[in-house]
Amino acid sequence: MTGKTKLRGSEEYRSLINRLNRVEGQVRGVRKMVEESVYCVDILTQVAAIQSALNAFNKELLGNHIRTCVADGIRANRCEVIDELVKTVQKLMK
Repeated sequence: MTGKTKLRGSEEYRSLINRLNRVEGQVRGVRKMVEESVYCVDILTQVAAIQSALNAFNKELLGNHIRTCVADGIRANRCEVIDELVKTVQKLMK
C-alpha cells in the first residue's frame, strides 16, 4: 500500500461498498457450494461471475481515480501521478 488516502463522496463510497458487498456474498456462496460438493462447472460459473463483478468494481474505481486523483495531480503539476496510473493499469492487465 502507498499510505495515501482519499476522501470519497457519499455516492461513490456507497456504490463501491455495495459492489464489494455483492462480491462478498458471491464468494460466501461459492464456499457453500464447495462445502456442499456442488458440481465443478456450476462452481466455475459462479467464480466467473465473481471475476466479472470484481472487474466492474475495478472499472468504476479506476474511472473515479482518473477523474479525481489523476486529474487533480496533473492540475497541480505532479506528473508522477501519470506514471502511477500507467503502473496501475499494467497491474490490472496482467
